[in-house]
Amino acid sequence: MGCHFELVEKLWEALSLLAKDKKTIDYNTTIKMIEVGKYNELEVVKQMDFGIYLRKDDVEVLMPTKWVPKETAIGDVMDVFVYRDSDDRLIATTMQPYAISGEFAFLEVREVNSIGAFLDWGMEKDLLVPFSEQPVKMIPNRSYVVFVYTDEKTNRMVASAKLNKFIERDDIDLQANDIVDLLIYSETDKGLNAIVNNMYVGLIYKNEIFDQVRVGDKLKGYVKQVREDNKIDLSLQKAGFELVDDVKWRILNLMKETNGFLPLNDNSTPEEIKAGLQISKKAFKKAVGALYKERLIKLTDKGVELVKK
Repeated sequence: MGCHFELVEKLWEALSLLAKDKKTIDYNTTIKMIEVGKYNELEVVKQMDFGIYLRKDDVEVLMPTKWVPKETAIGDVMDVFVYRDSDDRLIATTMQPYAISGEFAFLEVREVNSIGAFLDWGMEKDLLVPFSEQPVKMIPNRSYVVFVYTDEKTNRMVASAKLNKFIERDDIDLQANDIVDLLIYSETDKGLNAIVNNMYVGLIYKNEIFDQVRVGDKLKGYVKQVREDNKIDLSLQKAGFELVDDVKWRILNLMKETNGFLPLNDNSTPEEIKAGLQISKKAFKKAVGALYKERLIKLTDKGVELVKK
C-alpha cells in the first residue's frame, strides 16, 4: 500500500512539473511571437461587440472597440501597440505612446504613491517607476529622463531612472563626424550629457554650446571623437568645411535680412558673436574669411557688408 501511495505522489509531481513547463513554454512562445511594449503587425481575424481580435501565428490579441478604426474589416493587417492590462491580458491599441520598450524618454510625473511614481507616457494607464528604480525620489509635475522596458517577471511595461544599467559602454559602433540622435539627460560643470542613438552616452562641452539647450531636448549632433576609454565627445555643429559652409549661408541669410550689413568682425568678442549667430568666434572667422575670398563681402571697421552686384 505504501508503495502505491509513493507511486501516486511521484506521478502527481511529474504531472505538476509537466503542467508548469507547458505554461512556461506557452508564455515564452507568446512573448516571442508578440513583442509586448512594441508595435506589431497583426491581422484582424474576429469582430465582436466589444472589439476585434488580431492574430499573429497562433496568438490572438484583443483590441477594445474604442480603439478600432472605422471600416476595419477581417483580413486587414494593422500596425498596433501591444501591452498587458491589469488582468495580464494582451491588449492591442492604436494609441501611440511617447516611448516604446527599449527606448529612453523624457516623461512627466503625474502621481507618486506607496508603490512608486507614475509617468504620463501618452497612454490611458500611467507608466510605473518603482522606488527601487529612482536614484532620487521623483516629484509630481516634474519631468525625468527614463528608460522604458518590459519587466521580465511580470511582462508589463515599467520605467527606470537608473540609466546606467541600460547604457552600452564597451562596444561603441561610432566614428568621428557621424551624425547622431541625442537626448539631453543631465547637466554638469563640463557640459551636457546626452543619450546617443538610444544606446550610448556622450558629452557636449559647455564652451561649445552656442544655443539654448535643456535637459529633455531631442536634437541632432555630431561625434567629435570616441576616446580610448570609450567616452564619446559630441558637438552640436558640423566639423571642418561642412561647418564653414553652414555658417557661411547663415551669415549671408542674416545679412540679407538686415540690409546687407552685419555689425560683427574680428574685433567682436566671442560673447557678441555667440549672441548674434550661436557659433564660436573661430567658426565665424573661418566663414567670413571664406566669404571674403569669394568676394561676396567686404570688411569694415564696423562689421561686414554684402558686395553689391
